[in-house]
Amino acid sequence: MKIELNVAGMTCGHCKSAVESALKAVNGVTAVEVDLAGGTAKVIGEGVQLEALVAAVADEGYSAVAAG
Repeated sequence: MKIELNVAGMTCGHCKSAVESALKAVNGVTAVEVDLAGGTAKVIGEGVQLEALVAAVADEGYSAVAAG
């Protein structure tokens, strides 16, 4: 399963790392690719809930919504 998110508030490499780490910590996530310039995150995993991904990003101080 692949989920793409639009992430708002990322401005630097630290932001990108924080979002990557938060998403990787979500149960079921196997891979994460964050595009700082594009403001997106692609998440691959099994049984991953969109709500859990959004909450993990919010816990780091950013906002995320499903892309498209």
